[in-house]
Amino acid sequence: MSQPSSKTHSSSQHRVAVIQAGTSLFDTPRTLERMSALCEEARQNSVELAVFPEAYVGGYPKGLDFGARVGTRSEAGRDDYLRYWKSAIEIPGLECRTIGSFAAKMKAHLVTGVIERDKGSLYCAVLFFGPDGSLLGKRRKLMPTASERLVWGQGDGSTLPVFKTDIGNIGAAICWENYLPPLRQTYYNKGINIWCAPTVDEREIWQTSMRHIAYEGRTFVLSACQYMTRADAPEDYDCIQGNDPQTALIRGGSVIIDPMGTRLTEPVYDREAVIWADIDTDQCIRGRYDLDVAGHYARPDVFSLRVNETAFPSQSPLSVVEPVAPENTDCADA
Repeated sequence: MSQPSSKTHSSSQHRVAVIQAGTSLFDTPRTLERMSALCEEARQNSVELAVFPEAYVGGYPKGLDFGARVGTRSEAGRDDYLRYWKSAIEIPGLECRTIGSFAAKMKAHLVTGVIERDKGSLYCAVLFFGPDGSLLGKRRKLMPTASERLVWGQGDGSTLPVFKTDIGNIGAAICWENYLPPLRQTYYNKGINIWCAPTVDEREIWQTSMRHIAYEGRTFVLSACQYMTRADAPEDYDCIQGNDPQTALIRGGSVIIDPMGTRLTEPVYDREAVIWADIDTDQCIRGRYDLDVAGHYARPDVFSLRVNETAFPSQSPLSVVEPVAPENTDCADA
């Protein structure tokens, strides 16, 4: 990338970045060390928003089956889950404060995928931090895909935020959530103009999807994908891709796209990278001149969408009902 421009930007012009990097699997302290260095590189490029990939803190254990077969689970699989659980983080918690300190040092917004630990369960989540380091909020992945359901619980409608910030309206859809039309429409209705897409999907078809969302919603799309090699996993990792340290488990493909579906950066593969671009959020309004799917193109007389933003009862599974004292009745014979 070229050096940061020294020109003065208008209030609608901002520098944003996607961070393509892998987790040090099952080693969260080491992952946070790597994250700190990547945030420093983003800071040196005057970035105002940095987006990290899905499951960056806590890890994406690609290829593990956690010993599950229909009707059976193995003890080795339970050990794998325990190790994964221990590398996840609590929200709020020490790791959250550490990540917040990275945002504060950058003086930038930071969006990152994490694995959240809540009691004995795990959730694939995204955290949003402000440039002062404060935790603005989180969202949990609504629908884990395929074998992800072995280890991740489902999120609910209570964590579908779009944050109105001084650089734009920021929200996030995690990996294949981007294929959920009602979720996309929900974000369009909330006025999103910086769409963060943390992912581990390295396929070419993903690039098509990201361009489609940018064009459909007339929003900037920032897709951050992991670049993870066999060397990022421990030696005793049961890696179906092989044990050559250079083997790519997740190839990357991070990209930034404008509201007309044009790539501002080309997808990057097979290496770690901090990828930035200068954006102008006024371009979202220019694009919605002829296609505003939350406005003049919506046809609410024909279509409607109901969104349940209450938390599942399972988020608070225990309620205590106080016993009602019986009335004091006199049962003596008259």
